[in-house]
Amino acid sequence: MNIKNHKSEIVGRKEHPAKSRSDKWDLRLYVAGQTPKAGAAFGNLKLICEEKLKGKYHIKVIDLLKNPQIAHDDQILAVPTLIRKFPLPVKKVIGDLSETDRVLAGLDLIEHSALNRR
Repeated sequence: MNIKNHKSEIVGRKEHPAKSRSDKWDLRLYVAGQTPKAGAAFGNLKLICEEKLKGKYHIKVIDLLKNPQIAHDDQILAVPTLIRKFPLPVKKVIGDLSETDRVLAGLDLIEHSALNRR
């Protein structure tokens, strides 16, 4: 997937205390072709993962134009969609992942209450 150079800064967020980062996170990003929105989602996800998971993650990009049956099987209703398969429980985040705080909360990397204080 072609990705433009994205710059973002992730600072001053309280990490979720209950999550262990000893195992690799299994993340799946569902897209429909190489669109600008898909590229932005991948770039944003990569930045978040490098900052918060420091190499303890695996991202699998699934192009639903090439594999449309997967959308039905995995209950994907919109793209891009990010699914965290591991650690459990499974989590979904829909969109280009540009709202970093919401992505972090959706993945349980920060406490949800941290969002309410902003």
